[in-house]
Amino acid sequence: MAVTSARALKLLSVFGIGTTLTARELAERLGVSVRTVRRDIDTLRELGYEIEAVRGAGGGYRLGRATRLPPVVFDEDQAIAAAVALQTVPAVLSGIRENAARALATLQQAMPARSRIRTEPFTVSAARNYWEFPAAPIDAEIIRFIGGAINRRHLMRVDHTGGEGLTTLMLEPHDLVVWAARWYLVAFEPEADQWRAIRVDRLAPRMPTGIPFGRRDVPHGDPVAFVMSTHDRGDTPAPWPCRGSARVALPAPVVARFAPGGSTVEHDTDSGCRLTLGAWSWAGLAGLLLTFDADVTDIEPAELRQAMRSLRTRIDEGLGRAP
Repeated sequence: MAVTSARALKLLSVFGIGTTLTARELAERLGVSVRTVRRDIDTLRELGYEIEAVRGAGGGYRLGRATRLPPVVFDEDQAIAAAVALQTVPAVLSGIRENAARALATLQQAMPARSRIRTEPFTVSAARNYWEFPAAPIDAEIIRFIGGAINRRHLMRVDHTGGEGLTTLMLEPHDLVVWAARWYLVAFEPEADQWRAIRVDRLAPRMPTGIPFGRRDVPHGDPVAFVMSTHDRGDTPAPWPCRGSARVALPAPVVARFAPGGSTVEHDTDSGCRLTLGAWSWAGLAGLLLTFDADVTDIEPAELRQAMRSLRTRIDEGLGRAP
């Protein structure tokens, strides 16, 4: 690295954005000649970076997949982003805290003094959000397994723990989504001919199958939208001090999208569903139900019904009406 010019390192940072650029486009970004760009590309290749030449229309140069991990070059903003991410990742992945700490120490040691000053004075701590009741961090090995199956597009055999007990599923894994501090797998189940959003903490992967599958179009064209609008995604009621349920006059996908973390939605009819949720008080729980701006019926338990009556009285009094 001692003989690598600052210009070549800047070129590597440009390649890091993941796009394919022509030699002329690279030269314009760096303010040098095309010949100099090609010489710097040769320098990077000698250092172990896989710089691919893409031919044809839209061709140029891009950073390929290396067979080994070469030195990585970050600009200042990328280094700060990585430092923040390394401090927060243990909140969603278990078994990775020590490695993340070592990676952060390595990154900070390699930073220039100006960048180090911007990251060393502060640390990032993940605080528990009491409105979400996040699930426990996922084992990093499970994410690696599922991520590998997604990248290779290989069928995945898993044991799934759900409402029907333990079952074995064969899935086409397509995407991973983190929402409300929970990991979800968006997958197609060929045997049932249906798409599913499944809580990753309900899955225990088996041995890799090595069986390829073709990529499908995810419903709604977006895995995040699919997870958020799927009511039977494997969630269970969180252990709130006060927990109740009611029938809400809205479709299940709509309620599932806006229900707070730690709640469950059961399909009833095309225009109604049953929502089970919790809060720190019965009044707070009643207020959450009212935020859906829809008729609520069949309210349980009695404490929740009483809280609704109390809210009605307070509202009437606030509007100057007799209770």
